[in-house]
Amino acid sequence: MDDNDRSIVGFVMVGHGMVHTYELSIPILMTIWLLEFSTTAAVLGVAVAVGYGLFGVGALPGGLLVDRFGSRLLISACLAGMGLSFLALSLAPGVVGVTVALALWGAAASVYHPAGLTLISNGVRERGRGFAYHGMAGNVGIAGGPLLTAVMLLAFDWRVVAVVLAIPALIGAVVGLTLEFDPTAAVDRTQAAGERADSGHGRGDGGDERAADGGDPLERRTPSSLAEFAADTRRLFTLGFLLVFVIVGLNGLYYRGVLTFLPDLLGDFLTAAVGDVQPGIFDPESPLAEEFDLAQYLYAGLLTVGIGGQYLGGRLTDAIEPDRGLVVMLSIMTVIALLFVPAAGAGLWGLLAVSFLLGFALFAMQPLTQATIAKYSDPGARGLSFGYTYLAIFGIGALGAAVVGTVLTYASVSVMFVVLAGFSTTAGLLAVYLVTRP
Repeated sequence: MDDNDRSIVGFVMVGHGMVHTYELSIPILMTIWLLEFSTTAAVLGVAVAVGYGLFGVGALPGGLLVDRFGSRLLISACLAGMGLSFLALSLAPGVVGVTVALALWGAAASVYHPAGLTLISNGVRERGRGFAYHGMAGNVGIAGGPLLTAVMLLAFDWRVVAVVLAIPALIGAVVGLTLEFDPTAAVDRTQAAGERADSGHGRGDGGDERAADGGDPLERRTPSSLAEFAADTRRLFTLGFLLVFVIVGLNGLYYRGVLTFLPDLLGDFLTAAVGDVQPGIFDPESPLAEEFDLAQYLYAGLLTVGIGGQYLGGRLTDAIEPDRGLVVMLSIMTVIALLFVPAAGAGLWGLLAVSFLLGFALFAMQPLTQATIAKYSDPGARGLSFGYTYLAIFGIGALGAAVVGTVLTYASVSVMFVVLAGFSTTAGLLAVYLVTRP
């Protein structure tokens, strides 16, 4: 990587890590809120779904804002908004306050993926490696968020923990505005010019997406009316992009569905495998022993394994066509879903093995997904393309929590994993068609 690549990748790694630190700290905090606010899992699930839903739904307008104002400003605003929302969360007097704070978090976080992935797609010459490092940073946040939250909850009130979590994002927002890089360095100028000529569409606001020499190699399509937005949408949604949209939406249902309730499920499996475990370092009568939950640390370990999955997925995008990689990885995810309950029921080692395989495969998907989106979209409207696809991943995907919660309430854990296998199987069949269609 050259200096420009490193500057961009470093910036987006911080942003991506912080987004997922907050996202995956929420399920850990939910275990405290259930007791403190004397509420039900159904009510709290709706409250959390509001934030997660906005995290996805806001990606589409976020993508439009990226194409107009550029990635740097949007990522910095995202970091500032997330930090402020967790400060607000620390003051929440009840479930309504939690809902409002998480809604603010979801709205702020929603712009990150269109902004960060557009910046990598258009600015990083070694795109596959950029996606790999970006994904690995996300998994540091995904694993570190719940782990850090769980550890701090051993010693501090959850409101103090929320304040501590807010500080790094606020610092990152300020630092991000001082960085210098060329965000269009990876765009082929001849190709971009040809695509603009074919589209007949005018240029948008230059923002910070100008080349270092003062030129504008990538004229972004920024619709100024609903008619232009509709025209850009029709242009974007070729058959290939439509298939990608549905595939990533199904993957989002799998991702959100399994991760939202996994801490509680792992606790049940662990109890069945080894009984109620308390660490010897704590007095059994102490508050620390009462707060300690081994399942939370297994959950964090599962997410940590995903760092390796992110790296493998990113490197695969340089070795094979990313849409072909999706076929392979979705097939693996189906097998894992079908084997999870039998393997977990076989004992501790089976539970550990299938949990870590799930973490590895779940996150190896992400760089392949991102590279496939880039493959089937126009560089000039990349913010819009990532906006739509992350609307599918996190907006439609947010319904995965509701689907899984309903299945767990009225059926069983085994049925839940069959439903998840249905999501990945359907997505895999569509990916096969995407690769093999004429």
